[in-house]
Amino acid sequence: MKGGAAVANQRFDIFNTATGIGLGQAERTRWGGVIGVGLEYGFAPNWTAGVEYDFLFRESESQTFLTPNLRVGSVTANTSTDISMITGRISYKFGGYGAPIAARY
Repeated sequence: MKGGAAVANQRFDIFNTATGIGLGQAERTRWGGVIGVGLEYGFAPNWTAGVEYDFLFRESESQTFLTPNLRVGSVTANTSTDISMITGRISYKFGGYGAPIAARY
């Protein structure tokens, strides 16, 4: 189990899908928390395999986009940006316990 803080930069863009012209943009850095759990298993000398799940959570917010290219002055969007991440890995550990011992003559 693990827990801690997380930070991510977010950028939101609004485009006209017919023309591809940008209509508005907003950007900010957001902090939140992270919790996670994982498992790692040694399957051969110096080799391990693992899987991990992390959940990054941040509070929901409203973001206002200025839209000078539209008849309205702005558009407000309500966002929730929680993130679920799954990581798989295979690792080789150099040296240390379980490392092959070189013969000395």
